[in-house]
Amino acid sequence: MTGLCYQSVMAPEVDIDLRTAAEAWLADDPDPTNRAELRELIDGLPATAAELRDRFAGPLTFGTAGLRGRLRAGPNGMNLAVVTRAAAGLVAWLGEQGGQGPLVIGYDARYGSREFAERTARVATGAGRKALLMPGVLPTPVLAYAVRALDAVAGVMVTASHNPPQDNGYKVYLGAQLGGPAGDGAQIVPPADAGIEAAIRAVASAASIPLGDAGEVLGHGIVAGYVERAAAVLTEGGPRDLTVAYTPLHGVGGDTLVTAFTAAGFAAPAVVTDQAEPDPEFPTVAFPNPEEPGAMDHLLALAGTTGADLAIANDPDADRCAVAVPAADGAWRALRGDELGVLLADHLIRRGTPGTYATTIVSSTLLGRLCAARGVPYAETLTGFKWIVRAAEELAFGYEEALGYCVAPAMVRDKDGVTAALTVAELAAGLKAEGRTLTDRLDELAVEFGVHATDQLSVRVDDLAEIGAAMGRARRNPPSTLLGAPVGEVTDLLPENDVLTFRTANTRVVIRPSGTEPKLKAYLEVVESVVDGDLAAARSRASAGLTALRAEIATVLGV
Repeated sequence: MTGLCYQSVMAPEVDIDLRTAAEAWLADDPDPTNRAELRELIDGLPATAAELRDRFAGPLTFGTAGLRGRLRAGPNGMNLAVVTRAAAGLVAWLGEQGGQGPLVIGYDARYGSREFAERTARVATGAGRKALLMPGVLPTPVLAYAVRALDAVAGVMVTASHNPPQDNGYKVYLGAQLGGPAGDGAQIVPPADAGIEAAIRAVASAASIPLGDAGEVLGHGIVAGYVERAAAVLTEGGPRDLTVAYTPLHGVGGDTLVTAFTAAGFAAPAVVTDQAEPDPEFPTVAFPNPEEPGAMDHLLALAGTTGADLAIANDPDADRCAVAVPAADGAWRALRGDELGVLLADHLIRRGTPGTYATTIVSSTLLGRLCAARGVPYAETLTGFKWIVRAAEELAFGYEEALGYCVAPAMVRDKDGVTAALTVAELAAGLKAEGRTLTDRLDELAVEFGVHATDQLSVRVDDLAEIGAAMGRARRNPPSTLLGAPVGEVTDLLPENDVLTFRTANTRVVIRPSGTEPKLKAYLEVVESVVDGDLAAARSRASAGLTALRAEIATVLGV
């Protein structure tokens, strides 16, 4: 009978259905550690009711980013039971779609990653599908490469990318057969995500899923193939005189990146010693994301002591790339994602790389202006690399402002922090040979197209309803002016997407909820022409404009 509860004196009520659900999950959980964790919570009722309700609030949602969540027992967490069910649903869906070929599986060095990958392999073989396991902890782009190189039906990467240490995740890629030419080796998009989630829900229990053998562990030839292709992304025989400082931020990119740099003819980068080896605790950073304040401090210290020309950081699964350059005052300045994106695009265009150049609706408008001036195809997509790589079958380059860059889509149809690092190093070495720097090239682009200054207003919330309320306020009372100029265009992508855009002649604001965090984000851009060659004045006006625009949008959102 539903709806019944028991209570003790001065204790919160505990739903009997909650206890029943927890006991049922515990009985089906294949992991003794998670069973013990759940047993402690059940036995601790009613004091543990809030924690138990959170774990059973619903299953961890399988979306277009796959799964991602905290490592903990219960359906609303990343654990062996959830991964077993997810793998079974994925394999069943692949069979329903008529997908032929192996499933290739990669993993990073986070807690649980190898165990989750090995369980996925056993679920696949138990269902009669060949499973290929990567030969160790490796970057996400190596897995994405392997899906294409091995003509796999799909790929799984167990990683939480740059999330905190207590998280893990499960990304799914499709091969050409089910993903199509533009989605060959790319992350899933609708309706595949909904189909896989439905197949997961249809799994009766983890205990009912047949497990096969461990699958085939690939040799290191797959990594060597990736490194060879990565080095070949660069122009053969170009300048290679460059001193680079590098950090993998305790992630899995270090060995692959250093090997790729030497294979491409560069000297091996100097690596931050206490961040060089994979460590699931990420002990030297508060948050393992190179965008976060302080995350690159150790790298910049190394760059200063080694006389580096360039400082490069990957996030923990090495699909993102951050770059810092020496500033005039002797300090170092991290390039914004839009700055590095347009530098890479400009470099590839000047190198004659054919195809479409793509970015997202929240990235700077500068790429569109650059492509129009150079006469090359340009595309703009929703946020997320799953959309960027599908902008065109003949894609030349794609980037998102959150430090994601795809410089070799025929090799990796996803963001790739290793090939991006190689390409920016090639650009920097070429400029160095001419007595110039990346900063000089940015200045030249600003003079030609105007200063495109970008920033974010990011609001973290405890209650997700606050995001909907703020979006509602902006829709009901949109600004009539921004920075004193009339808003000439308001674009609302509802109901398909919760994205709102305001434009004036020289400003743009894009507002959307974050897809991965409890945040509301407003992406701000101010464009200032360079008058009479006075770049400093244009930058000063743009900076002041961003500050004022941030305040105006905060008022619009009521935050």
